[in-house]
Amino acid sequence: MNAGASALTLPALFRYGLFGLPLAMLALPIYIYVAPFYAQRSSLGLAQIGAVLLAARIAAAFIDPALGAWMARGAGAYAACIGASLPLLLLGFGALFHPPVLSEAATLAWFLAALLLVYTAYGLASIAHQSWGAALTQARGLRARVTAVREACGLAGVILAAGLTSLLGYEGLSLAFAVCLSMTGALLLARAPRPAAHGAARAHAPGGWRVPFRQRPFRWLFAVLLVNGVAAAIPATLFLFFATDYLQLGHYAGPFLILYFCAAAASMPAWVALARRFGEARAWGGAMLLAACVFVWAYGLGAGAAGGFAAICLLSGLALGADLALPPALLAGLIGAAGHAGRHEAAYFGWWNWGVQMSLAFAAGLALPWLAWLGYVPGSSQGLPALSAAYALLPCALKLLAALLLWRAPLQHIYSAHREKHACAS
Repeated sequence: MNAGASALTLPALFRYGLFGLPLAMLALPIYIYVAPFYAQRSSLGLAQIGAVLLAARIAAAFIDPALGAWMARGAGAYAACIGASLPLLLLGFGALFHPPVLSEAATLAWFLAALLLVYTAYGLASIAHQSWGAALTQARGLRARVTAVREACGLAGVILAAGLTSLLGYEGLSLAFAVCLSMTGALLLARAPRPAAHGAARAHAPGGWRVPFRQRPFRWLFAVLLVNGVAAAIPATLFLFFATDYLQLGHYAGPFLILYFCAAAASMPAWVALARRFGEARAWGGAMLLAACVFVWAYGLGAGAAGGFAAICLLSGLALGADLALPPALLAGLIGAAGHAGRHEAAYFGWWNWGVQMSLAFAAGLALPWLAWLGYVPGSSQGLPALSAAYALLPCALKLLAALLLWRAPLQHIYSAHREKHACAS
């Protein structure tokens, strides 16, 4: 069963969605800042950092489906899982960005252990939070609204993290993260709307971890997620290197990120409206084409091209709004059309997060060692053509491939199933 539509007012949705803010404050540093942080503040080389990121993200990728299966069996209610994740998130963030002075081998071990703790806690919290939202409603217009509110709060967290890191460094970011996590976690657990009897429904769903891949539409959608995820993760991993070494605009990195994510937040109402009219899949595919057409121009930029790169950040940020708001809504619709709403959300989102982690693993674990092999050295002028090609051209090619896969994906039954359901209900 779903929460009634009348209960899903905008204030109620924000009580649910605000927890996405601290999760995004954590996600931005671990996906964008962590590689440059350890490259600058430790004796680790780029290939070593890439290897640790690859190992940790592959491990996290297999932890997430296990967590989703555990939740799907009824072993943990969504609220209880989020409550358990809070102290782990605080501990992991502190360990990752405030490491002690150690030898090179010990720093590698600390880096890996801190990443594994962060990824496990983040997976526990994000799978529970996403599953909670997917179980709230199956109405096509409302499910996009639920994800848009959650992801808009996440974008606010990203913008806050980028600004605080630029102004106050990692100490200020750590303090703000702790405060936001505690406040929004308490609000979510005490005041947010909850799905009706979702724990009891999941308790009768043995073997739920296998269910998603039995669905042909999910297999297609999962392939789209992987390809599109790698396309997004490569420039995220390389952003600070590109802005600092190639464009010579490292001091503008924070404002560029803020512009990018502000554009994404501003575009979300438009993408929700387009999804309501044309469907989530068509709207998302259009956003992929927009992103590829815009981002390819980053390859032609020269050093000091602040205006050109700002325009690219603005326009590609508009496309990012669809990347954030529409895929979870599309997945929620797929779950409902398959008849698995209220029972298997955690299993679906466990595998979904597996795909996200694998995309990040491939991007960091392959791009960074490959750039090191081609001669790129952070903080120098060596290997800059390879950096530019990896940052700008490869993601565009992958975006076009993802759009093609989405266009061919058998997803139309999602909309027909919901039309039939609402027709019967009326």
